[in-house]
Amino acid sequence: MIVLDTTVLVYAVGAEHALREPCRRLIEAVEERLVDARTTVEVLQEFIHVRAKRRGRGDAVALGRSYLALLEPLLPSDEARLREGLLIYQSTPRVGMFDAVVAAVAMDAGAILVSADRGFASVTGLSHVHPTRDGVAALLA
Repeated sequence: MIVLDTTVLVYAVGAEHALREPCRRLIEAVEERLVDARTTVEVLQEFIHVRAKRRGRGDAVALGRSYLALLEPLLPSDEARLREGLLIYQSTPRVGMFDAVVAAVAMDAGAILVSADRGFASVTGLSHVHPTRDGVAALLA
């Protein structure tokens, strides 16, 4: 299983960018059930917030609902994951608190975290893939 971070969702529906096509390919693979992908409530909230700033609430909510349907059941980010996230945050200066909890969720699920945020590479014990063309191809191989 893979866990998708906000960056993948944003790039997949965003403007021209080097990561747009690999992220789109990954989302298509999830739609085709070639790969099992999940995310968290918080990631979807962040995506909707970011998207609404650029495209308005209607578009953001529609895409948020689409991603929810595609990626459910969502992974829990409960008290235990928050505690794990606090440990990651304290020991990993390149990772913010939000990302520390996402990392804890992915690690708890035994999943690979896919994110364009390179700070995740510094989290000990986390399997992280950057969503480049080669990174996505390796996930789908």
